[in-house]
Amino acid sequence: ATYADDRGETISGREADDRYAPLDILDEIGAEIVLAADVDTRLLGDDVSWDRIAIVRYPTGRSFVDMQSRADFRERHVHKEAGMAKTFVLACRPTVDVPDADVEPPDWAGVAHPPADDDPPVIVMHLIAWADGGRETMRGYEAEAAAVAVPHGVRIGGWFDVEGTVVGDGRRWDEVRFNRFPSLAAFMAVVGDPGRMEAHAAHRAPAMSDTYTLVLRPTRDALGTRV
Repeated sequence: ATYADDRGETISGREADDRYAPLDILDEIGAEIVLAADVDTRLLGDDVSWDRIAIVRYPTGRSFVDMQSRADFRERHVHKEAGMAKTFVLACRPTVDVPDADVEPPDWAGVAHPPADDDPPVIVMHLIAWADGGRETMRGYEAEAAAVAVPHGVRIGGWFDVEGTVVGDGRRWDEVRFNRFPSLAAFMAVVGDPGRMEAHAAHRAPAMSDTYTLVLRPTRDALGTRV
């Protein structure tokens, strides 16, 4: 972490981010962290090495805006500025048009790659910028990929439409998706399936103009437990 003032101590960027975390303020305004996760692996996207992902649910858009002007919140920014080399802050709403699976996902105890002590459940995040007509093109991939992924225990954690970028690097983002898998091995089995790979080449790849795909290890996961 790099502070503008000389604090006489050396801490990591992660530790500075921990000091920034405004948990008490979020509680006061009725907001909550519903997902906090460390990035395990970056599979798609540029060479930025992302470290953490979080989702904060606010009661209203106004509550988020009003929080920015609070003196106690602004005081915390010294830690955020010191600890973060790069960050995106995206304002999102839950996606309405989420496809339903044709079959009920199996219990994780019965899948080929169930959760294990050395391979616990993972969440896979897809941050997407659509190409022209990409959202419609993606539908062809979703149907074929679901036929492969559902038997391996995939569950939709939450899909969100990006309404705007609060902090970013000038790129436009359209959607962010979080899908749960019982294990990393289960996800890699889906990725390596020949049918899914063909569907990826035919539909998914041309549907997107930009993307990140990150494998996450959640430290807090209440995503999808409340509307």
